[in-house]
Amino acid sequence: MIRRLPLVLFLLACGALPAAAATCTVSATNVAFGTYTGALVEITGTVTVHCTNGAAYDVGLSGGDSGSVTARTMVNGTAPLNYALTSGSYAGTNWGNTNPTWVTGTGTGANQVLTVYGELAAAQYVAPGAYTDTITVTVSGATFTTKTTTFKVTATVVKDCAVSATNMVFGNYTGAVNNSTSAITVTCTNTTTYTVGLSAGLATGATVTTRKMQDGANLLSYALYSNSGMTTNWGNTAATNWVSGTGSGVAQALTVYGQIPAAQHPTPGSYTDTITATVTY
Repeated sequence: MIRRLPLVLFLLACGALPAAAATCTVSATNVAFGTYTGALVEITGTVTVHCTNGAAYDVGLSGGDSGSVTARTMVNGTAPLNYALTSGSYAGTNWGNTNPTWVTGTGTGANQVLTVYGELAAAQYVAPGAYTDTITVTVSGATFTTKTTTFKVTATVVKDCAVSATNMVFGNYTGAVNNSTSAITVTCTNTTTYTVGLSAGLATGATVTTRKMQDGANLLSYALYSNSGMTTNWGNTAATNWVSGTGSGVAQALTVYGQIPAAQHPTPGSYTDTITATVTY
């Protein structure tokens, strides 16, 4: 007897399995400028990207509360404090969220740390207080789902003032009354109260009411006033003869009125004195 067994052929279809989708994650540290007194502050933060090896990505930073990547501001209530975020260096490219201002890269399958350079420009005399902004970081690419995270930008503004002055030049004195002026410029943080006092000068025995210029041992009396009528002596004593004000965040000019009284007949020469202007706040 002959038995016949059916031959069954199994055909295996072979083909490539679909490639796994790329993935990315992102995290960031805060950019904390710390205490700001009107001087330039530069500080860094980081954005860490972890993407599948070979995955191309773009990292963008939002404009924060201001909505502008080129005019970012922290705020304290409604008061703004300007700052910048750049890539590459403090003088690098502004880091925005569109091409070509975003930062590009290719995943390695490991953490890639990108430096955020933060700069707080000098000479911003805003109201003292705590300022903050929130930046959204977006990592996008063609092969993975977009990821986002946020970081804070912070600074604490403390009250501060800057002061400068011009010289007072009387010119030639012939024995008649001689008047002149100079300017003291005060720039204080907004809402900061201040006083400006003027010293007695360098002459031996001089006071704020008996100031004297000198040429060697020779003296020439003069006076400094805070009003154009030259009736209010400008000294450096609290609540009596110094000048007070409130900072506005911009330069404020104060005029010093000077007078050499008539009928002085000193030895001819070149007379000088040096006055120190002190701002207290």
